[in-house]
Amino acid sequence: MGVRLFRVRLRRGTALSAEGPRPSGAALDAAEESLLTFLGLEPLEDAVYRLLVDRPDSEPGVLLSELTEGVEEVARALDGLVERGLASVRPVADADAVLRYRASSPVLALGPLLESRRAALHRVESLVTTLAERHRSAQAHASGAPIEVLSGAAAIRRRLLLMQDQATVEVCTMMPLREVHAVITVEDNHDEIEDVLMRRGVALRSVIERDWLERPEMAATAAAYAAQGQHISVVDALPIKLIIVDRRVALLPLAPERDDVDPVALAVHGTGLLTALSSLFEGHFERGWRLLPSGADPGAGHTGGAGPDAVDRQIVSLLYVGLTDAAIARQLSMGHRTVQRRLQSLMAEVGAATRFQLGWHAACSGWLDDVDAQSTPNRRENSAV
Repeated sequence: MGVRLFRVRLRRGTALSAEGPRPSGAALDAAEESLLTFLGLEPLEDAVYRLLVDRPDSEPGVLLSELTEGVEEVARALDGLVERGLASVRPVADADAVLRYRASSPVLALGPLLESRRAALHRVESLVTTLAERHRSAQAHASGAPIEVLSGAAAIRRRLLLMQDQATVEVCTMMPLREVHAVITVEDNHDEIEDVLMRRGVALRSVIERDWLERPEMAATAAAYAAQGQHISVVDALPIKLIIVDRRVALLPLAPERDDVDPVALAVHGTGLLTALSSLFEGHFERGWRLLPSGADPGAGHTGGAGPDAVDRQIVSLLYVGLTDAAIARQLSMGHRTVQRRLQSLMAEVGAATRFQLGWHAACSGWLDDVDAQSTPNRRENSAV
């Protein structure tokens, strides 16, 4: 059914019949005749397929009568359509019989090609958007404008990801606990960019509110990030959401209370305001409790001897951060009463009358990971599950 067979059968005197009505002028309108080439078809394949759509079971001669191309070109177009599943040819019982071609369903045959091209166009659209954001950022930086105003979740998200992607030294973040993430969730941001940054050796430092650790799923997420090498500090409260990249640009919401309705953000470049924002971050980071991976085995028992075992250290560490007994029990997958019993046992062991005294003894005795017994009370580090 290739070029040779097609040519031989025409030479044998196959009649050039004209079956069915001629296709409408729109089928071969010059303004539309090459639209299917966007799906990967050759121009002649496009024209032949359109003819087959209007004329099922067409003989090759019918197609030749409608086209200006020669026998070999049309034969190659038909072969191409058959190979790609865009057309079928009726089985031939008689060697002298005339081949008849039929177009496959446009929905079934062209649908996958259309979806493939649509996906490619979406990728191109995303690239154009990213390039536009990079152009805007570069223009603003070159013009010396100290502050940019970004409106809408999409624009803020693009700038946020672009800023982090361009980081070379560190990314610093302050993250108050918010019920609504209008721009991007912590998990999505981690999946899209933070893994890449850590592989590039960019330091990630974050300050989070203690309420994060009251929610088991969020506490588990924070602990996992700490285990991957992020530096996380825990404080009681944060004034605003903030991200600073390489001490050269910062992003923060203009009106945090409207983030879930009509988010607007400020991109602050290297100015005195950026210096102040950096100082704000550093102040909270230094005052917080450091969240560190412990690698403790929750099934380990209390060993007695000099100091508590790994599980008791975790309990005291989380208590030191300020978590309730119930929150500690959830994080360690233990019973509430088990946590209380262990704490009471520790208090009795060290002679502490209150939990405050237990925490002070833990800090002074070196029970808490990376806590210097001589440091001020404002500089405390803790261990996470």
